[in-house]
Amino acid sequence: MPELPPAAAGADTLVDEAGLERELTGVRATAAGSLDGVFGPASVMWRVDREAAVFLGAGRALLLQLAHPWVAAAVAEHSRTFADPIGRFHRTFGIVFTMVFGTVDQAVAAARRLHRRHLGIQGTLPETTGRFPAGSAYRANDIPALSWVHATLIETAVLAYELALPPLTPQDRERYYGESLRFAGLFGIPQASLPPDWAAFLGYVQAMYRSDVLTVGATARGIAGEIFRGAGTGPGIPSWYRALTARMLPPGMRDAFALAYGPQEQRAAERALAWLRRFYRLLPSPLRYVGPYHEAQDRLSGRPPKRTTALLNRVWIGQRSLGG
Repeated sequence: MPELPPAAAGADTLVDEAGLERELTGVRATAAGSLDGVFGPASVMWRVDREAAVFLGAGRALLLQLAHPWVAAAVAEHSRTFADPIGRFHRTFGIVFTMVFGTVDQAVAAARRLHRRHLGIQGTLPETTGRFPAGSAYRANDIPALSWVHATLIETAVLAYELALPPLTPQDRERYYGESLRFAGLFGIPQASLPPDWAAFLGYVQAMYRSDVLTVGATARGIAGEIFRGAGTGPGIPSWYRALTARMLPPGMRDAFALAYGPQEQRAAERALAWLRRFYRLLPSPLRYVGPYHEAQDRLSGRPPKRTTALLNRVWIGQRSLGG
């Protein structure tokens, strides 16, 4: 069984300002170009993350993150997810899409904003969950939690992309993971704390699934239940999306969150997949690709942002452009 890296295993490590700046220096040194951004149009990162289909995995990534007790406690005690779910979505993806599709300066500025925001997210666990006793401290800038959040985003993006589109080649998966190390650097995660390649990364993820680091406690189940009931947004999550989320989860995690996946749910998931695989590639680019990708394309072409780009950005990040 693969061993967990020291950060994932729970070592007392923190991304401080100096550590963040060291990683940002490395990100700048390996960036595609000032205007191209950290990754650039030739990257697999852009090819995957521009797809709206990647959001089919949003529920899966969130549940896997909540399975880490530090993340669940931070969301429960510091997040406005239920009071302002749309605003939370826009703030989160405003940061993420700026890191992926913004200029290098925009990506670095977003990384610093995120780090400052995380500085105020700390507390103690209200209950003993897995290896973490009640009263133990958590901090959002701890490398173990950040490393797991990064892993859920990368693994889930590939899974969701391949639900609607042809699978990535082994070479492209390797490239995507290699590029994701720069994405991790924007969180301040040291490269030495991460698996070196795709195979080692999958080994780390599987080891995490089997470890007592991931333990779904009452806090995580409560948050997940509220989200899937549509707390703060009116109607609940569509049944086909719940079924698709259950299909994508490891069986043990699905059971821990009490997410139903019987014959009815399996049929709903397969119907959704059949529709996606038939029609998704036929969608026009404004519907298929996220707004910040269109903004990046406009920027690189040297033309002013299109009006449709501003409208799409309103949907995806709650503002006209990555710059505000």
